[in-house]
Order: sequence, then structure tokens, then C-alpha cells
Amino acid sequence: MRIAALQTVSTPDVDRNLERASRLVAEAARQGAQLAALPEYFCLMGRRDADKIDIAEAPGDGPIQSFLSAQAREHGLWLIGGTLPLRGHTPGRVRNACCVFAPDGAMAARYDKIHLFRFDNGRESYDEARVLEAGSQAIAVQAGALRVGLSICYDLRFPELYRELCRPPCDVLSVPAAFTHTTGRAHWELLLRARAVENQCYVLAAAQGGLHENGRRTWGHSMIVDPWGEVLAVRPEGEGVVVADVDPARLAAVRQQLPALAHRRL
Repeated sequence: MRIAALQTVSTPDVDRNLERASRLVAEAARQGAQLAALPEYFCLMGRRDADKIDIAEAPGDGPIQSFLSAQAREHGLWLIGGTLPLRGHTPGRVRNACCVFAPDGAMAARYDKIHLFRFDNGRESYDEARVLEAGSQAIAVQAGALRVGLSICYDLRFPELYRELCRPPCDVLSVPAAFTHTTGRAHWELLLRARAVENQCYVLAAAQGGLHENGRRTWGHSMIVDPWGEVLAVRPEGEGVVVADVDPARLAAVRQQLPALAHRRL
């Protein structure tokens, strides 16, 4: 099964972002992808954190969710919709939600980001908890022949989430992200390859990648990693699509020659 990671450089304009995303989904379909993933905040890279609140949708109802549903249906593929803000339970905060749509356009799963990013090196600082409300449940979805574990960006630093997702083992772990240039340069590929190796599955990492209109620079390097930790495809910066094939024989061979998953004791 061919999978695709779509890389964007999103703007503060939702309509422009959706138009660009539609082109990328179409390109992934042209390249034979049966499952495609958009990055975190593909729909909006706002000028301020509170912009997420302004466009937040009710679960199951809204133009961004309708767009994702229509794209999955039009191209007949599984679509991991990066993330979009959905209304939560706390006033003034939203959920950073990853919604997965089946080829018939139906929503097949929703995962709300559990781990909220905070960073301050004296020059740049972020604190997602100012506007986000954390999720609490690990979610995996059966996307055709593939069991796909869902995660978002900062979740990548918490291996216990992926261990939970891999009960039973996943075929693919999805990591839509908007890593900062600083943290991405240091840790992005390292962490993605580690999650692939320790869970012996493919990792599909769709990222924001470039200089945004709000002045933020994201690391990009959308990539697909195989269960031995080999990077199969990568796009350093700018909009584009990376594709690779999930090979069941490769999964089986890695797990047979080094049965680490069977050796787990905790």
C-alpha cells in the first residue's frame, strides 16, 4: 500500500491553505497513494495563538472537516487530516485534533493531541497550553489493510504513547507536525527513526516546512521511515509530496529476525 506525506507552508488564510492542500492531495493520488497525511495546522498558521479559537469547529461539523471528507471521497483514499482546532470543554481553549477520513468520506477516527508543547530558549518561546486543551486517549485506526497509530508533533518525544498504540502492533505510526526549526534540526529525524525502530513499523511524518507569513520558520523534512529505521523518502523544505510503499513482507522480516516486540516484558 502506497502512503504519502504532504508538506505545506501554511498561511494565516484558511481558504488559501485549503486550496494548496487540495493540490497536494491530488498529487498524492496521482502518484498512487492510498493513504495520505497532511501536517499539523495545515489549515491555519495564524499570526497569534488565539487565531485557532476563531476558526474552531464543532466536532463533525464545519468547512475544514467537510473539505477533508470531500478530498478523501473525491480521490478515493484514506486521508489523515493533519490537525485542525475543534471546540473543547474549557472556555478559551480548543482541541488540536487529527481527524481521519475513509475513502467514502466518512470520519473513521479522531485523535486529540495529548502532550502540549512548551519551549523557551530565551530567543523564542511557545506554550500551547495557553489556547489548547489536552486530549487523554491513545487512538489507532484500521485504514484498509493498515493499522495506523495516531499522534501529533510533540507527542513524538513520549515513547510510552507509541507503546500503547502498538497493543496490538501498528503497521504505520502517523506524526503530523509543525516542528520549530530549532528543535527540528536537533531532534526530528532522530526521534522519528527511534519510534520506527523501537516499534518495528513504518513512520509517516507530514510536516510544515519553511518560512511562514507570520514570521515563524518550521523545520519541514517530511519523511517516511521503514521499520529498520531507514529513511525511504524526505522533502527538506517547501510544499510537496513524499511517497513510499508499505511492504508487509518487510514488516514481517524485521519482526522475525529481531523479535523485540515479542520480547517486551513491561
